[in-house]
Amino acid sequence: MQVMLLIYSDEEAWARMSESEQASCFGAYRAFSDALREAGAMAAGAPLQPSSAAHTVRVAAGTPQVLDGPYAETREQLGGYYLLDVPDMAAALRWAARCPGAAHGTIEVRPLMPVPAMAEPA
Repeated sequence: MQVMLLIYSDEEAWARMSESEQASCFGAYRAFSDALREAGAMAAGAPLQPSSAAHTVRVAAGTPQVLDGPYAETREQLGGYYLLDVPDMAAALRWAARCPGAAHGTIEVRPLMPVPAMAEPA
């Protein structure tokens, strides 16, 4: 089963960290990523740029509307993700609990929706 770990944290807290604290945090994520790879559970993962670099796109009455930055003002922002390939939700939850982001933010664990195979166009 494929599952996304969505890592939410406070970007302002990150900005207040010293360089050595940020380096320590990146080291913890590297170790977590290595453990996922060694277990054969990691399909993909990456940190995201700050939400100030984001754009929000909506289509209203057939016209695209592009807004700079995130749409919602929240205390925690999506900061990164892991795509896992695990046997079941229990395994995904165990990995989520080991994610360094769980200690300073929130990890949303969401299974990918199976999509039926589509026929090739003729």
